[in-house]
Amino acid sequence: MTLLKIWSFVALLWLTGCATTQQTSEDHKAPVPDSAGISLQPSREMGLGFSIPPRHSAISSPSNALPPFAPLYAQETHSRSVASLAPPIDLWDRIRRGYAMPDLNNDLVRDREQWYATRPDYIFRMTERSKKYLFHVVEELELRNMPTELALLPFIESAFNPQAVSSAKAAGMWQFMPATGKYFELKQNAFRDDRRDVLASTRAALDYLKKLHGMFGDWHLALAAYNWGEGSVGRSIAKNQRAGQPAGYMDLNMPMETRLYVPKLQAVKNIVSSPRAFNSKLPLIENHPYFQTVTIRRDIDVALAAKLAEVPLDDFKALNPSINRPVIMAAGTPQVLLPWDNAEVFQGNLESFAGGRLASWTVWVAPTTMRPADAAKRVGMTEADFRSVNAIPPRVVIKAGSSLLVPRADSVKQDVAVKDADNGQLSLAPEVALRRSTVRAGKGETVASIAHKYHVNADQVAQWNKVAMSASFKLGQPVVVFLPQSQAKRSGSGARTAAHKAAPRRVASSSRSAPVRRAKR
Repeated sequence: MTLLKIWSFVALLWLTGCATTQQTSEDHKAPVPDSAGISLQPSREMGLGFSIPPRHSAISSPSNALPPFAPLYAQETHSRSVASLAPPIDLWDRIRRGYAMPDLNNDLVRDREQWYATRPDYIFRMTERSKKYLFHVVEELELRNMPTELALLPFIESAFNPQAVSSAKAAGMWQFMPATGKYFELKQNAFRDDRRDVLASTRAALDYLKKLHGMFGDWHLALAAYNWGEGSVGRSIAKNQRAGQPAGYMDLNMPMETRLYVPKLQAVKNIVSSPRAFNSKLPLIENHPYFQTVTIRRDIDVALAAKLAEVPLDDFKALNPSINRPVIMAAGTPQVLLPWDNAEVFQGNLESFAGGRLASWTVWVAPTTMRPADAAKRVGMTEADFRSVNAIPPRVVIKAGSSLLVPRADSVKQDVAVKDADNGQLSLAPEVALRRSTVRAGKGETVASIAHKYHVNADQVAQWNKVAMSASFKLGQPVVVFLPQSQAKRSGSGARTAAHKAAPRRVASSSRSAPVRRAKR
């Protein structure tokens, strides 16, 4: 009898559980999948794109954590179990779950939505390109507890192209200006530009965005400052406040580019939330890392590194866009990025490599200011190849101390030193049209004194006059120098004066003085 009562009690509990489960399922219906097959549950009231909190939120906000065995209502139990048991379907789903910025809903957003909706091929190419980088950006945002829709910002800045350069010289997928890049410790030298580096530029961009959010306390204003400059936004806010007007993002007087900036991001955010509604298709991006870092201990040619990694050269360059020369210098670029499965392949092939030297290039420092043609001749290259490998434009001269890439001789065993690999600069100056001039040497003039007087190199003066560097000139001796046209005119006048002073006086045979011969210019 006792056993019968126990079984009856168990059965009753089981039936009660079934009823509770069914009621809970009806009260919390599963979200309707969107066109991409991703379950969405928007929450407009809180400005979130998904009701489940982002990853790391419990770590970042320990005050939200519940004590052990804390009582939960059935509704809370269900929602928390879904959050813990249902991982993101793909990276797009993970981004949606971390939406945390207020939505913007106005005509400018509708306008940008329409613009993107009429260009589905552009959307697909842009999102396809982001496959290599998007996971890393999302990871970094979550670690900082920042809204994951910021991972979509490179779509607005550069269409996720790390090689993009604007007309204002902003570079990389986050579009850093040179000065801002230096402020956030993005190295820019002759051999690499960290504004294009995937890891470094993402770190700097998120540092900057977090700093701006701390300044303005509003993500839309922070984004406006990222585009327009924090000083400009701050002055615009102050102006509105002095006039007793609201100072939100849409209330400020700003350039049209900045006024459209957040609407563009909102439009892309809406498309990611529901691509089919906007005639768009998002490529599948798995929720796992695309690349990993590999340490570089010796200088190695870019083409050889790609070959050893068994990665197409274009893909290698896409993952390592900061390297702007055909060689990787270990002292300046101690690590590279490779597709996840190719990192081990690279290490194995590198260890077994028996094809001779790894690097066929080294660094040469220009001893004096010189023309590219002269520099190329000195290092044994054609001018065209020299200009190409060092990205030297026409009509410039190379300043003394510039670091340039040149072929590495077989006898050179040492890799490029840190001071050159990590800090080498290429300094160029406009080429000035030079004019051949002849000046008269003064008393005690030497090659060095002539060079100093006319602001040219001593070795050039020696070369122009076919004399040794230590040569001296006689009083009144003609000396050839090549000078800018304006300076040549002044020196010509000075030469005539020097010639007049140096010429011996002749006794006039008549009342008319003897003519003085003009010096050649």
